[in-house]
Amino acid sequence: MRIAMWSGPRNLSTAMMYSFGARGDCAVVDEPFYAAYLAETGLDHPMRDRILAAQPTDAAQVVERITGPIPAGHPHFYQKHMTQHMLPGVPRDWMRMVSNVFLIRHPARVIASYAAKRENPTLTDIGFVQQAELFDEVMRWQGSPVVIDSTDIRADPEKMLKRLCHAIGLPFTPKMLKWPRGGHPEDGVWAEHWYGAVWNSTGFAAAEGPLPPVPGHLQPVLDTALPHYRRLKAVAL
Repeated sequence: MRIAMWSGPRNLSTAMMYSFGARGDCAVVDEPFYAAYLAETGLDHPMRDRILAAQPTDAAQVVERITGPIPAGHPHFYQKHMTQHMLPGVPRDWMRMVSNVFLIRHPARVIASYAAKRENPTLTDIGFVQQAELFDEVMRWQGSPVVIDSTDIRADPEKMLKRLCHAIGLPFTPKMLKWPRGGHPEDGVWAEHWYGAVWNSTGFAAAEGPLPPVPGHLQPVLDTALPHYRRLKAVAL
């Protein structure tokens, strides 16, 4: 089984990659389209040069890798994808051959977390519009895709991971609830900038508290992202 998990940044996506990586029967890959995205957009992200050197910058080559033999001969392949990386022109037909899951999080939480690492995120940076577009595309191909909210996972990891595994036809294992401290061998080179908290973890963080305040100048970003989040939240596990 190949699982494509679609989220924006600052959305429990790395912890979910660690969770699936801890199963023992699942290869993982960390944002394989990131370098192609940076090469196409010219964006100056942290560690840009190292990212460009570490991954293929041709999206077609990325597709060959993620649809080719599963690494280490594992039966399952968990692919952590960022929705904003799927620019116009990036091949998407391969998505018809995988189990697509959409990982969502309230945009206020995403914006507050992203702004703490990189100032003034734009609507494009946080991926909500792109996530809704990909959701609609997958719905046309496969029917209603699976949606899961990261806040629900943190509130009750075992219950929500059981629901997720059942929804995609994968047996649940308690191994998914714990992982070794210090990161994963498949972490992208950008991990040292973004993954500090999850590197220090051995499992999912505790339940989230109230929504954080969003700076006034980022309120328009929140207002525009919120309807897309709410639409997917309405069909979440």
